[in-house]
Amino acid sequence: MRGLGDLESTVMERLWSYHRSASVRDVLEDLRREREIAYTTVMTVMDKLHKKGLLRRKAVGRAYVYETVASREAYTADLMRSSLASGGNQAATLVHFLERLTPEESVALEAALKVYPPGGRA
Repeated sequence: MRGLGDLESTVMERLWSYHRSASVRDVLEDLRREREIAYTTVMTVMDKLHKKGLLRRKAVGRAYVYETVASREAYTADLMRSSLASGGNQAATLVHFLERLTPEESVALEAALKVYPPGGRA
């Protein structure tokens, strides 16, 4: 899995923030509050995100309505797993990762391990 481009990231962030499905027009109107952008540009980006498996869509009339396939957190976790898998020595990669955690990130990791302890898969 690879990261997203700037506009793809912006569109995904908007869709995650809605917590509902949205049309290209919905996203376009939202984006136009901050920048000039064409309908076809937003439509193309959302189609690419659908083809990448990040959005699902259904036809409503002559248009599609899109929704995210996974949460922002699940997507981020997939990116982290992909990076770990491509990092060579996974143990060394994890050690370097842990060395760089901020105090807040360490607290979040400890909380996550309480919810899902090592070896927690049954």
